[in-house]
Amino acid sequence: MKFMKKFELKGKNILVTGGAQGIGKCVAGILGECGANVGIIDLQADAAARTAEEIRVTHKVKVASFKCNVTDPDMVDKTIAAFSSYAGGLDAVFNNAGIVMHGAAENVSSEDWKRVMDVNINGVFYVARAAARQFIRENKKGSIVNTASMSGIIVNLPQCQAAYNTSKAAVIHLTKTLAVEWADKGIRVNSISPGYIRTEMTAAVREEWRKYWENIIPFKRMGTPEELAGAVIYLMSDASTYTTGLNMVIDGGFTCI
Repeated sequence: MKFMKKFELKGKNILVTGGAQGIGKCVAGILGECGANVGIIDLQADAAARTAEEIRVTHKVKVASFKCNVTDPDMVDKTIAAFSSYAGGLDAVFNNAGIVMHGAAENVSSEDWKRVMDVNINGVFYVARAAARQFIRENKKGSIVNTASMSGIIVNLPQCQAAYNTSKAAVIHLTKTLAVEWADKGIRVNSISPGYIRTEMTAAVREEWRKYWENIIPFKRMGTPEELAGAVIYLMSDASTYTTGLNMVIDGGFTCI
């Protein structure tokens, strides 16, 4: 049982961006269940506060919520410093905030393109940079887990989403780049690439799209946020101290086709 202790997160201070709903909310709750102290970052301040309270009451850990726009680097720096001050340090970050916009590439506005890129890649970089700076200040060998997507390595059908796909491909390569650059500092950077997961985001799309996806997925169903949490736990735990630059695809076999 001694080795299994390496998977434990009890007492670690972990920040989750996009933690008010969907994948972020689910993973934040499971991190709390594992005994971690959790910080919830989201633009939806009220929803983030409710999520934080649920985790606090259910799992009896330290939890704080912060309204933060991940596209504002100064706000990101201050928020990560505030959580570290509240929790007594920073050990890991689940860099999960993201948005998607659908539409044929020829019809996508410049504003929408820039918005997706700003949240999905600039925001991921700002959070990772701020986290790394905090780890260095604290002399910590921290872990950053970015949320990429299988859309970063394949082209989805039937929906058109050039901006989203491109942004997630950028997240995967940013992950590898930062992993190499920060290895000598003991900072590990990895990413998960979910396939189709049942969340508020996918619930809002056309029913015919969901049926199309489920017909192609080898498991014949979409995944759940809970099925991503184990990967995040592994990548944040001491069981993965030699793992960095990994993009872990969790897609029910979709990209095997």
